[in-house]
Amino acid sequence: QVQLVESGGGLVQPGGSLRLSCAASGFTSVYYVIGWFRQAPGKEREGVSCISSRRGVTDYADSVKGRFSISRDNAKGTVYLQMNSLRPEDTAVYYCAADVHGSAYGCSRNTRPYDYWGQGTQVTVSS
Repeated sequence: QVQLVESGGGLVQPGGSLRLSCAASGFTSVYYVIGWFRQAPGKEREGVSCISSRRGVTDYADSVKGRFSISRDNAKGTVYLQMNSLRPEDTAVYYCAADVHGSAYGCSRNTRPYDYWGQGTQVTVSS
């Protein structure tokens, strides 16, 4: 059974950092695209970052460029989202998702290609 489990969320002050983890299990291969998304109350789900299946090609939303960094450890089946210089507007539930048909050379921050989703982890940035 395919499963994605996010962890690492919590309450942090503005300017602080968090590292989210997305642990994958049940996949027949480690080569899938992973995306990180977030959804704040009353807002649509937004693609924050993604990483391609093999080449490690990444993409970021303009709102997080220079502050967030995505990486993957295929040996552990885990993808990380390092979030620095957090702002109150980063407050949201963060989800990871897997696209098993994704490219080795790119990724999408659109929700449509993603086949599997985690349950989400809450990130709250507040003083």
